[in-house]
Amino acid sequence: MSFRETLESGKFVVTAEVGPPKGTDIKQMTHDMELLKGKVDALNVTDNQSAVMRICSIAGCKLLVEHGIEPILQMTCRDRNRIGLQSDLLGAYVLGIKNVLCMTGDHVLAGDHKDAKPVYDLESVQLLKTVDGLNHGRDLAGNEMQGATDFYFGAVVTPEANPLEPQLAKFHKKIKAGAKFFQTQAIYDIEKFKGFMQVAREYPVKVLAGLVILKSVGMANFLNKNVPGIRVPQEFIDELKAAGKEKALETGMDIAARHIRQLKEENICDGVHIMAIGMEDKVPVIMQKAGLL
Repeated sequence: MSFRETLESGKFVVTAEVGPPKGTDIKQMTHDMELLKGKVDALNVTDNQSAVMRICSIAGCKLLVEHGIEPILQMTCRDRNRIGLQSDLLGAYVLGIKNVLCMTGDHVLAGDHKDAKPVYDLESVQLLKTVDGLNHGRDLAGNEMQGATDFYFGAVVTPEANPLEPQLAKFHKKIKAGAKFFQTQAIYDIEKFKGFMQVAREYPVKVLAGLVILKSVGMANFLNKNVPGIRVPQEFIDELKAAGKEKALETGMDIAARHIRQLKEENICDGVHIMAIGMEDKVPVIMQKAGLL
């Protein structure tokens, strides 16, 4: 089944992501693709993640298609105007890429080309409306096209933002713009996430809980200090400390696996999106620990 069919069937879905390299050597990316093939339901391909220049996400998605893996094209508004975004979407579609995750994108100051000009001609809600228009055979200027797309498209949300109200307002706007599914920012407080899901369940959208693997106490503290919308509870930091440096990563994987089991067993959401961030080989291990393999 396609990602759309799998998610809408009610199956507990697992997605992960691969980051294209900064250069033309795709050996590691290809290795990660093959490692995850048949284990996850789809793979995101990041779009110049953290504003760092890499191989474009469309090329990465095309490689996934060629390897028989369902891709989710991440598309940010940072680097292209509305003409470029629509052109790339049409190009992606004819290459067999059917899923899109619409994002505003990290500012260039976060990346490795700080003198680059950020575009932001559109933002994520407008990009969602753009994709919806292409699906109905019209471009953003209202011109009729020679053949429509049929993208299954979604967006991101941060359920642990504080305050949460601005995120909920944006969540509603994204649904109104046509978003069919959401992959969340990393969550660690399941009880707080349940509160968000009570709101989300009022709408006909699918939600995949984002999970970032904790590999050290330092990483947990860094997330708490520097990443808005992420809060690693003290109990997990204490658990990582008790494990010691040598077993901290294993403990982080255990925490992720426990969360997956709880999310699935309690039917809290529709699946998970595992963000391994360079540790893609750990995704199958975590899935096995969670009882999914």
